[in-house]
Amino acid sequence: MASGDFCSPGEGMEILQQVCSKQLPPCNLSKEDLLQNPYFSKLLLTLSQHVDESGLSLTLAKEQAQAWKEVQLHKTTWLRSEILHGVLQELLVDYYVKIQDTNVTSEDKKFHETLEQWLLVTELMRLLGPSQEREIPPLLGMEKADLLELMPRSEDFVWMRARLQQEVEEQLKKKCFTLLCYYDPSSDADSETVKAAKVWKLAEVLVGEQQQCQDAKSQQKEQMLLLEKKSTTYSQVLLRCPTLLQRLLQEHHAMILKLRMEEVQILSDTYTVEKVEVHRLIRDCLEGAIHLQEQDLEKSRQVLNSYEVLGEEFDRLVKEYTVLKQATENKRWALQEFSKACS
Repeated sequence: MASGDFCSPGEGMEILQQVCSKQLPPCNLSKEDLLQNPYFSKLLLTLSQHVDESGLSLTLAKEQAQAWKEVQLHKTTWLRSEILHGVLQELLVDYYVKIQDTNVTSEDKKFHETLEQWLLVTELMRLLGPSQEREIPPLLGMEKADLLELMPRSEDFVWMRARLQQEVEEQLKKKCFTLLCYYDPSSDADSETVKAAKVWKLAEVLVGEQQQCQDAKSQQKEQMLLLEKKSTTYSQVLLRCPTLLQRLLQEHHAMILKLRMEEVQILSDTYTVEKVEVHRLIRDCLEGAIHLQEQDLEKSRQVLNSYEVLGEEFDRLVKEYTVLKQATENKRWALQEFSKACS
């Protein structure tokens, strides 16, 4: 079969590449890889229809999602019980800290002692585990029936439980306000009504920020995949660069040699043997003329030097010669004018 039977160039190949990159991230294939391996491309395309982005089969992914929901549900239930247990422990801790400095009422004392007794018995019953038959003997030889005898009186328990809800609500409200002031310090100066309204929206705000963080992580993952893809592409390009540079260097060297040969050929065609001979004769004539000029210059320099030896006498003779020459010229002019007049 031809490669076109499975994937065509252009848009189809881009879609196949996106599918492979998104649902099969470890592949990180380029268009060239998909074009050169059509059967492998068909296998990846078929495989991508049966797996999710994590690589699990669709059936297993569905079962995993359902199992994860159940885990989340159990986790939420466990967290609620742990939070409630922590709040009750804090109530007792605050009570014992309070009685160190101040006197408490008999009702407060009765409430906290009943709560502590109930928590202790409940914790011991949890440690004993289910009441069914077991192979190992119970802890310290105690049964749940023995612990139930240590429970507070029913009327005390009912009275404690009626007040417990209010105490837990107050403790949780205090924690929520503390969390709100940590998240938004400016809320510390607000009234309880305003704080309660802000706390009511705080969960939604935190969920939104959590979603933003998850979206940012997803974008970061996509950017990392894109970066890895670009790194691979850049590495391939860099590996081709030395070969390309070597070829360019060879072509450049060959071009320089060719230009040099063309220059030599132009000089050879321009300066023939006859032209070179004529240029040689012209050069010889010019060199002879230069030699004669240099000889005349040397003679003139020697004459000038001999005149310079005379000094002031030479200057006097020059001036006297100039006067005589001027007088001669004047007389010659007068003679010429006289001759004209006589004729």
